Amino acid sequence: MPSHHSPGPLQFSVSRRTLLVTGAGAGAALAIGRTSAARAAGHRPTRRTLYVDPAGGGDHTTVQAAVNAASGPGWTLVLAPGTYRETVTVPGTSAGLTLVGASGDPRDTVIVYDNAAGTPKPDGSGTYGTSGSATTTVRAAGFTAHAITFANDWLRADHPDYTGTQAVALKVMGDRSAFFRCRFLGHQDTLYADTADLSVFARQYFRDCYVEGDVDFVFGRATAVFEHCRFHTLTRSDLAAAPYGFVFAPSTAVANPRGYLVTRSRVTSGAPDAYYKLARPWVPSSDTTARPMLTVRDTHLGHGIDAVAPYANMRDAHPWQAQRFAEHRNTGPGAVVTVPENRPQLTRAQAESATRAAYLTDWTPSREDRR
Repeated sequence: MPSHHSPGPLQFSVSRRTLLVTGAGAGAALAIGRTSAARAAGHRPTRRTLYVDPAGGGDHTTVQAAVNAASGPGWTLVLAPGTYRETVTVPGTSAGLTLVGASGDPRDTVIVYDNAAGTPKPDGSGTYGTSGSATTTVRAAGFTAHAITFANDWLRADHPDYTGTQAVALKVMGDRSAFFRCRFLGHQDTLYADTADLSVFARQYFRDCYVEGDVDFVFGRATAVFEHCRFHTLTRSDLAAAPYGFVFAPSTAVANPRGYLVTRSRVTSGAPDAYYKLARPWVPSSDTTARPMLTVRDTHLGHGIDAVAPYANMRDAHPWQAQRFAEHRNTGPGAVVTVPENRPQLTRAQAESATRAAYLTDWTPSREDRR
């Protein structure tokens, strides 16, 4: 799968019992060394950092075990490079939890599973549904992730009899949730940027992230800002004609003045030219009053986006023209305005309120968090 990330400044090499670090990560090596010494002495220091290593060199071998052990707010989980094949749920009681990929390169630390909406539950109580298919579910406020890959590797080709083909990599519902240099890999419904319920507004921030998929692969009702991100549309062998899919499918509640903002980003494609729509509105049966909102500005739209008709309807009863879709100063072949009525544009005055600060209001994701 393609990526636009290069390794970060911290280079970690994890063996079964030793963490060798070069550069700025030496403090982490000392911390895990002290932890091992404390264990040998028969006691454990008080701290709010846990180390996860699938090879057994940390406090836990699975992410979920570490989440369970980090009871209460403000914990940091440092994940050694490796593939964590598991589902992970971060409960609402874990406010302020931070996950850090130890190497600084999100390709090295992968949380992945393969449930789909149509996958039968082991207890025979039905199928998982879209939300239940998520590899990682975050309910806590103040969640932060650095240099982690969240993936769902379920494939339609392996299950041609399934009708529920949604397969979520990450569902995040908490307010003040931030993701830095993370990857989100899947096909349909990859990244579910949502809220806990209709009465709650949740602000989320994605910086220098990579998201790939095909159908509605960034969707939900959160107030979400995507800055300096890359969205990559996959090719498909199961379809012969366009469209292959849709990048965004917001479902913003009508009372929410802010939906999705995409700024200074890129949309690339592995599919033929113009085989993807930029967005379609999702008005779910659980909220028929939703008025989806998406603003894409100062972003490069590649050949994969249909420049003539970049938006489509999900349901004819809720046409995209009645929603809050707009663009501003986009570039690239997928941004060429050939039919003006198909590409609503912000005025200069409107663009002044389509900013990260306006969307996130009194919350500013810390620069120190951008490891």
